[in-house]
Amino acid sequence: MIFRCQPGYETHLEREIRPLGHAMRDNGAGWLETNSVPSAKLNSEPGTRNSELSRASDLCFAHSILPDPQVISGQNFTDIGARIAGYFFETARTERFNAPWPLIFDHAAGPGLDGLGRRADAVQKAFAELFRPRMSRVAKLASPTLLPRAGLQRGLFVFFTDFNKAYVSRDLISGGQRRMADDPFAPSRSYLKVEEAYGILEREPAPNETVVDLGAAPGGWSYSAAKRGARVTAVDNGPLKAGALNNPLITHLQQDAFHFAPANPVDWLFSDLVEDPRHVLDNIVVPWLERRWCRRFIVNLKFGRVDPVALLKEVHTRIPPAKIRHLYHDREEFTLTGELAQLD
Repeated sequence: MIFRCQPGYETHLEREIRPLGHAMRDNGAGWLETNSVPSAKLNSEPGTRNSELSRASDLCFAHSILPDPQVISGQNFTDIGARIAGYFFETARTERFNAPWPLIFDHAAGPGLDGLGRRADAVQKAFAELFRPRMSRVAKLASPTLLPRAGLQRGLFVFFTDFNKAYVSRDLISGGQRRMADDPFAPSRSYLKVEEAYGILEREPAPNETVVDLGAAPGGWSYSAAKRGARVTAVDNGPLKAGALNNPLITHLQQDAFHFAPANPVDWLFSDLVEDPRHVLDNIVVPWLERRWCRRFIVNLKFGRVDPVALLKEVHTRIPPAKIRHLYHDREEFTLTGELAQLD
């Protein structure tokens, strides 16, 4: 299997997947290759595949996974392109394509790999010259991006780790992470994190829903909710800026976030505090969920000074409903999203 992550976080990913039975065979900047034991298990034990795929798609540090990919190599781009086309024609013989599907050529980065992107582009062009004439209708439905959702996706995924070697798969397991578009009125870069988190949760604030944003300043998350029509209580001693400042849907309370308690339960809890993560867990996340002060939550935990994998395990134990992701827009932090059962 090929696991992809943010470059620089390979060690965290390797430690996360090791308890699942994966042993690393090779790696580079932003990717790991593991043994095939889990794949064999999927094929040999009835009923195991869906469970294993679910566990794989719920990893924190993995942005995407190629399960049981084929290795295709060659000495020139036309040869590699032809072999990838042959692989696709054979595996797609009995498939029907009635909706957009992902066709993605990607590549690793790192020392000695300058120009690998141009190589991947040349191979993709050689592939297209064979693919389009033979499957023109299918080619018109192809998309160069993943579908905006987590879980198993069917398409054609090509990942180059060297100039003459690519991993190729018809399936990809997505963690749901993706790059988001900026907003010129957003007060900070953190706006992008909450926008991305909505896709992980598969929900976003709606008009007239209520949001409490703890540690709101300068207001990126509050602005994100307010632009959707939600009514936001932004709690922070610091000032709001840009689109969050004087926003009619945002009430700014200059208070300590750790001492705030809502008068009534709210629809959403937001928190992106630059604080010790266990302090946030003990004094915000756990109490808010136990007291059912919110229906849904999006919380960032900063792991820069703690063991991130140990923290991840602790969060899974203490906050069972949480989906935990190292987002595309996260750095030394991960993001918890979740939804509680309907409040009484």
